[in-house]
Amino acid sequence: MSAEQGSTSSIVPDMPETRTEAGLQHAEISDRIRGFNEAYYINDEPLVPDAEYDALFNRLIELEARYPTLKKNSPTQEVGAAPADGFAKIKHARPMLSLANAFSREDIVDFLARIRRFLNLTAHSPVEIVGEPKIDGLSLSLRYENRELVSAATRGDGTEGEDVTANVAHITDIPKTLPEDAPADVVEIRGEVYMARSAFQKLNETQAETSGKTFANPRNAAAGSLRQLDPTISAKRPLRFFAYSFGELSESLAQTHWDFISKIKGWGFVTNPHTTLLHNTDEIMAFYEELGNQRAELDYDIDGIVYKVNDFELQLRLGFVSRSPRWAIAHKFPAEQARTRVKAIDIQVGRTGALTPVARLEPVTVGGVVVSNATLHNRDEIERLGVQVNDLVVIQRAGDVIPQVVEVIVDERPDDAVPYHFPETCPKCGSHAIREEGEAVTRCSGGLICPAQAVERLKHFVSRNAFDIEGMGGKHIEAFFDLDWVKSPADIFRIEEKHGDALRKLEGWGDKSAEKLFASINERRTVPLDRFIYALGIRQIGQATAKLLARHYGSIAEWRTAMNDAGTPDSDALRDLINIDQIGPSVAHDLIEFMAEEHNRDVLDDLQAVLTIENVETPQVTDSPVSGKTVVFTGKLELFSRNEAKVKAESLGAKVAGSVSAKTDFLVAGPGAGSKLKKAEELGVTVLDEQGWLDLIAD
Repeated sequence: MSAEQGSTSSIVPDMPETRTEAGLQHAEISDRIRGFNEAYYINDEPLVPDAEYDALFNRLIELEARYPTLKKNSPTQEVGAAPADGFAKIKHARPMLSLANAFSREDIVDFLARIRRFLNLTAHSPVEIVGEPKIDGLSLSLRYENRELVSAATRGDGTEGEDVTANVAHITDIPKTLPEDAPADVVEIRGEVYMARSAFQKLNETQAETSGKTFANPRNAAAGSLRQLDPTISAKRPLRFFAYSFGELSESLAQTHWDFISKIKGWGFVTNPHTTLLHNTDEIMAFYEELGNQRAELDYDIDGIVYKVNDFELQLRLGFVSRSPRWAIAHKFPAEQARTRVKAIDIQVGRTGALTPVARLEPVTVGGVVVSNATLHNRDEIERLGVQVNDLVVIQRAGDVIPQVVEVIVDERPDDAVPYHFPETCPKCGSHAIREEGEAVTRCSGGLICPAQAVERLKHFVSRNAFDIEGMGGKHIEAFFDLDWVKSPADIFRIEEKHGDALRKLEGWGDKSAEKLFASINERRTVPLDRFIYALGIRQIGQATAKLLARHYGSIAEWRTAMNDAGTPDSDALRDLINIDQIGPSVAHDLIEFMAEEHNRDVLDDLQAVLTIENVETPQVTDSPVSGKTVVFTGKLELFSRNEAKVKAESLGAKVAGSVSAKTDFLVAGPGAGSKLKKAEELGVTVLDEQGWLDLIAD
């Protein structure tokens, strides 16, 4: 991270010392990141500054580097948030992923080093990079069939986006047809919808004159304009589009990204004129400094630079992690700062019982955005900053979001400044607030008796990435909880039966809105297993881990049985659970503890009585000799990197495990293989050297 932004430690809690504390910190930050994602991607209402988001996200990466089993529970493996209600949905033929972030020269050096390690290149092997300005707008995918534009979709959650085809019809930068030299079948072009600063100013002036909604910044204006349910409103807004990538293609367009940009520019797409071909770290940093200096003069907002490996063959080999490509990274610009005063500090209680202090700020404009709130994270952060009520503080933002408190201006502390004392009891239920040794987070000890925790767990259950019940927002959950209608998840599916008449008579409801809610609830009576597991809110079980568990066990019955059996020490079920790649003892412990709780088993029984939970149908790569087989890699691999080997094996339908067991089909052993090789030989597992593995998968 650059010096201008401050260190990660000034934004997030200290790095935990124990595995248990790491898991708790990881779960807490993951919950916050997912909330930020939904606000940003769905509501176009960012809750935190880019700098704070990036620092929290980087802490997740740090924790996962130290404890790899946390990775499958992480927003680092996820993209954005689910599509908003009101639009038809379009499933992307190829996922629209997010990007990892860099903040310093060291981050760029590490990025290039990772690429060379993955590809087994020498430290000085040349790797061409294309640098492009990172436009602060809304990602869009355009699909052409028979050279005609047939659909346009937002990124959404990366897998499925919103159908905004009608809304892009009047964007002049988007060709409606492609020329004869374009592939005749399928071409997907991706890029960013944005609004020029000059156009944004004129739009706000017009909106103010007509008493319409004004926007805080060009990014919000672009997002709000594109995502109008009435396309005639979008048509009146001055939207632009920069093309920079592709999705599904029926045939290759070029061998390099540089040539691809040239090709689509010839088709009539607008590409960014600052796109540059780079060859080493010095050139990359010079480009970063140059564009950063020009940033204020541009007529559109950028918040960094995106670097991409130029060679498409190398991109293909590098592939992707769950959330982002290995061959690209976003180099972010420093944050903006301003001064304001802390008027109060409030406490919010999360679903895990975490007490999070929030600073209520005297409203101030930072980079064109009026902000009034900032999280203070925990007791340690308040003590580190020394912040008091009525203090003058420096706040920081990057992009278009609400800031964080960076420092207190102690020399200008007013006489009426009031020290803040972190509560010893939960403000919602009065239970004792506990901070276990080694933990950064203070938690309410009330558990199920704490209404705030119960409500937050129910909100998680109906959230977009869980059951995604349209019309069942946080305010509705709070109201139904206060009415004693919804105290546990299964109660949601009994509202119509038990409280339908009463709901229709509630203020703000009525027959039409009630029937719409009932229909939304009934649509979710059948749910995929991974969504069901994620919705339970088990600590350390995020979307990616839930999908992993669902694929491994296949059905709710098998999963429950396995989790119960895994509670027996040294059982086959426990070994099988821990042997799932990137699920280790800590995650296994949280799963077992959840299932051991009688209340949780009752919740599962209750939900199964009102729901149909779909089994997972695992697609098989039928023409692969390793499809359905379990493979373990060990030793120092020389013909390919460990990561590349794993990615290739999974693409062929194999399961990659972290340790050898009786269920292992192949052990691929490089030089220096030790205990895993010995165990494989004892169990009679087929052992292959690297060339043997390549020969096998080449058949």
